[in-house]
Amino acid sequence: MDILIMVLQFIVGLTIIVGLHELGHMLFARFFGMRVEKFSIGFPPKIFSFKVGHTEYAIGAIPLGGSVKIAGMLDEYLDQKQLNEKPKPWEFSAKPAWQRWLVIMGGIIFNIISGVIIYIILTFSIGEQYVSKNEMNKHGIYPHELGKEIGFQKGDKIVNIGGKDFEKFDDTMNPYHFLNEGYYTVLRNGETITIQLPEKFVEKLAQKKQPFIEALCPYVVEKTAPGSTAEKIGLQNGDKVVSINGYPASYFQELTHLLMQFKGQKVQIIYENNQSLIEKEVIINANGKLGFYPKLLLSFQNKQYNLVDAVIIGTQRAFDVVWTNAIGLTKIFTGKISASQSLTGPIGIAKVFGTKFNAIHFWQIIGFLSMVLAFVNFLPIPALDGGHSLFLLYEMIVGRSLPTKFLIIVQKIGILLLLSLALYTIFNDVSKFF
Repeated sequence: MDILIMVLQFIVGLTIIVGLHELGHMLFARFFGMRVEKFSIGFPPKIFSFKVGHTEYAIGAIPLGGSVKIAGMLDEYLDQKQLNEKPKPWEFSAKPAWQRWLVIMGGIIFNIISGVIIYIILTFSIGEQYVSKNEMNKHGIYPHELGKEIGFQKGDKIVNIGGKDFEKFDDTMNPYHFLNEGYYTVLRNGETITIQLPEKFVEKLAQKKQPFIEALCPYVVEKTAPGSTAEKIGLQNGDKVVSINGYPASYFQELTHLLMQFKGQKVQIIYENNQSLIEKEVIINANGKLGFYPKLLLSFQNKQYNLVDAVIIGTQRAFDVVWTNAIGLTKIFTGKISASQSLTGPIGIAKVFGTKFNAIHFWQIIGFLSMVLAFVNFLPIPALDGGHSLFLLYEMIVGRSLPTKFLIIVQKIGILLLLSLALYTIFNDVSKFF
C-alpha cells in the first residue's frame, strides 16, 4: 500500500507539472492563431484520447513527460512533410519569430508562474516553524558521522556561515553552502574555530542520507508504553535518562544513538527522577527502544507572513531552487561533483514524494519540481525549449532562420542526448538500490 501511495503521488504530481508546461505552449500558440494538432501528457502507448476541433488530447501510459504538436513546427515529431510545403497562415512557421519564441517559452513561463504561486501560497498559509540560532546555541549541535568527519564536535555553537550571520538552524542546511564549499565559524570551549566544507561534500551528504548536524535536543519522558521496558523500570513523566553503560544520554540524539548501539543487549541505565539518580539493569529490545514517548524541550519559533511578505519570500525561495540547480550543474560539468551522485531519475523523484500523503509536503515537491523543470528546459540543448529558443533568438538578431537541414540534424542529436540522459538517470536510480 505504501508503494502504491508513492507511485500515485508521483504520477499525479508529474501530470500536474507536465500538464502546466504543455498548457503554456498550447495557450500561447492559440493566442497567436496557430493550430495545435495534439496535446499529450505521458508517452506512448496511448491509454485514451479524444478530439476537440483540430486538437487531439491524449494520455500516454508512461508518465514521464508530454508534448504539444503545433502545425508547421519542427519538434520531436520531426514532421518534415509540413516543413517542405509553403507555410499556411495557422502554422508555426508562418508567424513572426518573436511570436514563435513566446510559444517556445510558454512552457517555461507557466512552470515558473505555477512554481512561484505555490511557494507564495505555502509561505502565506503555513508560515514557518524553525529553531532560532539563539535556541540552537543554548546547547550547541550534535554531529553525525559526516559532521564529525569534517571537524564538528558535540556542543559546538555555530557563530556564522561563510562569515555571515544567520537567523535559524535551517540556514545551516542551505545547499548553497554545500555546493560552494562554504565554511562554518563555531565557538568551542571559548575558542573560535573555522570548519571548512571539503570538495564534493554534497556527494558525501547524499550518500549518508541523514543530516550531518542537528541541534542538540534536551528531553524528558512524557509517558511510557504499557508493558514496555520503560514502564517496568519505573520511568515516569518528567524523568530523563542520564547515561547508558556510562555514556551520557542527556540529549535525545545521544539517547537514540546509544539505544541503537546496544539494542538486544543488557545495559546499565541511570535515570533522573525528582533530582534523584536511579540505576537499573535492563535489556534494550531488538528495535533499540525503551518504550517511552519523549517530550522534546527545544523551543520552536512560529512565524506567519502577511501577503506582501509571502510574495517576496515565496518568490525568492522559488528562484533559489533555480540558482542552486544552476550551481550544481556547473559543478557537474567542471567535474567538482559526480553526475551519478547528483542526477536523479524517475525512481529517485518518486521516493522524494514518500510513502505517506501529506498535502503540504506534496505541494512543496510540486513547487520545487516546477522550478526545476523550468530551469532544465531553459538549457540551450537541441530538442529542449532552450535549444529552440536559442535558434529563434539567432533568427531575430540576424534576420534569417538557420537552414532546415541543420535544424533537423541538431534536433535528432538533441533527442538522442535526452534519451541517453533518461536511460542514464534510470540506471543510476536502480544502481543505488544495490
